[in-house]
Amino acid sequence: MRCPTMPTRREILITSAASTALATKTAWAKPGAEPLKIGLTPVILTDQFAFLSRWGKYLSDQTEHPVSFVVRESYQSILDLLMGGQVNAAWICGYPYVLMQARLDLLSVPLYQGQPTYQAYLISALRQSGVIGGWANLEGKVLAYADPLSNSGWLVARAQMARAGIDHRKLRRTFFTYGHRNVADAVAAGLADAGAIDGYVWETMKTQRIETIDQTRIAWKSEPFGFPPIVTMKNTHHPATPALRRALSNMHLNATGQELLNALNLSGFTTGEPSLFESIRKLSRSL
Repeated sequence: MRCPTMPTRREILITSAASTALATKTAWAKPGAEPLKIGLTPVILTDQFAFLSRWGKYLSDQTEHPVSFVVRESYQSILDLLMGGQVNAAWICGYPYVLMQARLDLLSVPLYQGQPTYQAYLISALRQSGVIGGWANLEGKVLAYADPLSNSGWLVARAQMARAGIDHRKLRRTFFTYGHRNVADAVAAGLADAGAIDGYVWETMKTQRIETIDQTRIAWKSEPFGFPPIVTMKNTHHPATPALRRALSNMHLNATGQELLNALNLSGFTTGEPSLFESIRKLSRSL
């Protein structure tokens, strides 16, 4: 199902063959327990399959249901799977959450540096001849977006250009990379002069010493926004949903869970409140 307000065709810390389903092996589950599938868009993990296998095993142990992950490249693809009942929960962006909030329940919100928030960044290439110090410098430049349903990778960029008095049609070119990591790669490679990117992803790439990130610089940072949440469909909850919420919220309480959180560069998960995403809602209404 297409999100009715989505712009015409946007792109985390996972790189992979995006259109393939990635299933983890069940570690342990009650006999006959209904399998639970979680949809993910690309995140920045250097070893996606191994990491998701370990995370799936952990969540299977904690929920007593077989847990598997389904990875897709775009947010729209994951929303389609969620709306079609092909996944039971999905890690999406705050922008599609506010667009479809009437049909979605918040399951869990990640904590980054102890807070359920993150920032959007504008980045440019280190080798850029003319310094890009902010949105007002983008006229005539090439800008890489992440995904049409991304807050940090599209919505914030369009809103900030409007505030700076820059008509987005006066940029030399724009394109979607379908992946925040891909935004950094495009800027580092010179395919774009600047990029709209999730600050959490950029900082995690920096922490993980991913080489291309050293070829980029931060030109601008936003105010904090609600961190991309994990959601479920209203009134169609899987029986393991409460156990999944507990398992995520308790990850920081044991060594295996903490190790997984460290790999994600997260502090933990919390239940979260819809009000966290109010600033994204206001931004979407401003365009």
